[in-house]
Amino acid sequence: MYEYAIAWEWLAFAARWFHVVTAIAWIGSSFYFIALDLGLVKRPHLPAGVHGEEWQVHGGGFYHIQKYLVAPAEMPEHLTWFKYESYFTWLSGFLMLCIVYYGGADLFLIDRHVLDISKPVAILISLASLGFGWIVYDLLCKSPLGKNTWGLMAVLYVVLVFMAWGYTQVFTGRAAFLHLGAFTATIMSANVFMIIIPNQKIVVADLIAGRTPDAKYGYMAKQRSLHNNYLTLPVIFFMLSNHYPLAFGTAFNWVIAALVFLMGVTIRHWFNTTHARKGRPTWTWIVTVVLFILIMWLSTAPKILTGTDQSASVAPAFQQFAGDPHFPDVKQLIGTRCSMCHAAEPAYEGIARPPKGVILENDADIAAHAREIYIQAGRSHAMPPGNVTDITPDERKLLVAWFESAVESKKE
Repeated sequence: MYEYAIAWEWLAFAARWFHVVTAIAWIGSSFYFIALDLGLVKRPHLPAGVHGEEWQVHGGGFYHIQKYLVAPAEMPEHLTWFKYESYFTWLSGFLMLCIVYYGGADLFLIDRHVLDISKPVAILISLASLGFGWIVYDLLCKSPLGKNTWGLMAVLYVVLVFMAWGYTQVFTGRAAFLHLGAFTATIMSANVFMIIIPNQKIVVADLIAGRTPDAKYGYMAKQRSLHNNYLTLPVIFFMLSNHYPLAFGTAFNWVIAALVFLMGVTIRHWFNTTHARKGRPTWTWIVTVVLFILIMWLSTAPKILTGTDQSASVAPAFQQFAGDPHFPDVKQLIGTRCSMCHAAEPAYEGIARPPKGVILENDADIAAHAREIYIQAGRSHAMPPGNVTDITPDERKLLVAWFESAVESKKE
């Protein structure tokens, strides 16, 4: 069984690696084409149907790029589609959600002090919320409101803030932020899969059939692409937030999320305006800094991180790991080597909050985090960082023996 814990950890690592690589490809291509589109220059004597062109230099060569507002008169021999970056980013992200939050629902997804629900119910709520987000968003875009770009974005902002608040009423703070990122990323990827690529295929089919493509398909795709552009940076923030309890573990976490969406708009507005050669709106950076300072203040205003108290949900883990004969020695070891950081009020200099919100102050805390202790400090040397507390090889062997003994005893 303990081999399963190691294999599961490596599976999570592989999925995270794949997710990061595909996300880099998707975000990179998205940012590139937004910048390219905004930087196009209309010059005289361009071919019929060409909206603008751009000269670029990279890798020792020059590139001459032209954009057709609807489509060229004839179908080119080779056409490169940008879609798989989006698809695999979402699929790998969903795999991560399954591995970490569904597989470890009692620890990472459910907070009994927020909402006392079972694992199947929590997972069902998670899945339903992702589908709900796309349906509401798509209906709004296709409604009369969809013709007003900024009005639509204002309403979408309200929806996102509501979901931020809603997730914090159901899940742990960490899971709430992760789900808000997944909720937004699902909308973004579905835009590509359900609107942008199908519309482009309609245009290609019209060209092949000798028909003149309808400009509305390009307009719809452009609108969804614009939304993706402004949502990208907040998604990255939420995906990284699980490493920073100060972001998700406060009483005002949903307000912080609302401000993060605004920062995504102000930052992208500066880049979009600059790429369009319409000036450099410095005010956007001033607003961004003010918003970030406000977020920092909100993260510490309550003084105490809400975190995730596992005491109500770790009875089986407590009996399994705290009842093992090795536990008294393990408890003493953790009190000596780990508790100066992993405490409600860390004593280690420079540590203001317990890393990742993990507190190891009593038997229930230690039992609840047995697997993490086993992986981070037993099987690997990840903890303590730099071995600052001088944990010995024999002490690491004790942690391994404790976890594996408890797992084996459960099998019997």
